Amino acid sequence: MPLSLQAPILFGLLAALVTSFGLIAVAVRSEWTARQSGLFSLAAGGMLISLTLLHIAPEALQMNARAPFFMLCGFLGGLMLTSGINIAFPEKSGGRALALTPLLAVGLHSFLDGVIYSVTFAASFEAGVYASTSLIMHEFAEGVIAFAILSRHGFRVREALIWAFLAAGATTPLGALVSGVFLTGLGPGVVAALYALSAGLLIYVATGPLMQPLKEEPPLRGLAALGAGVLIAFLLLLLPIHGHIHGAAGEHEHEHEHIHVLKDPSGIHPPD
Repeated sequence: MPLSLQAPILFGLLAALVTSFGLIAVAVRSEWTARQSGLFSLAAGGMLISLTLLHIAPEALQMNARAPFFMLCGFLGGLMLTSGINIAFPEKSGGRALALTPLLAVGLHSFLDGVIYSVTFAASFEAGVYASTSLIMHEFAEGVIAFAILSRHGFRVREALIWAFLAAGATTPLGALVSGVFLTGLGPGVVAALYALSAGLLIYVATGPLMQPLKEEPPLRGLAALGAGVLIAFLLLLLPIHGHIHGAAGEHEHEHEHIHVLKDPSGIHPPD
């Protein structure tokens, strides 16, 4: 397997594992876990918006002069995808059919998480770690939410666990794998554009779906969870995260420097 695919798939599998932990917790202590799911979501939102605005978005602006346009498209695209699902599958039927729209939204969201893993890792290792780590944080809450949706609409515990895992867990590594294979043949310009697009989508996810619990949680608890996510983001930014997975432009630059050093074995570069 190419090195460029290993990291996003690994993080996708880790996200599925965290989703499984959420499903196990809700199966064992359903009431407590359901009550705390909003706090997990807010913490993930605070972390994601901080890392996106402080690292991922600035890096996208450096890579592509049209990054603001692509970021706007990513933000609006996420909004339209969510709205499109609600329009295509209105909650008009009774019983289990009512679970279809929110479950499709969860599945699509998780699949896009996997796509973001591949795009960010294709651009730079650091951005991939930041985006993937903050997105993984909300997988626990996502598994709980998917289970709660299914349970509320007549699914038995075993059925709810299976379908919640398929929608919220298995779709993330699938998205990383499918998009990772597709990205391997793309040039640096396309990767940079997709990276900016993913930054806009991350801003939508952080400020939209992940912030919804602010309307439901007590103000102090909600702000505390949000602040905890921001603090974790700052601590993560202080870590010396480096790796060997970079975009094609970065690899070309490194190759050019390497050839230049070979031409000058002394290691001393003559002035231009």
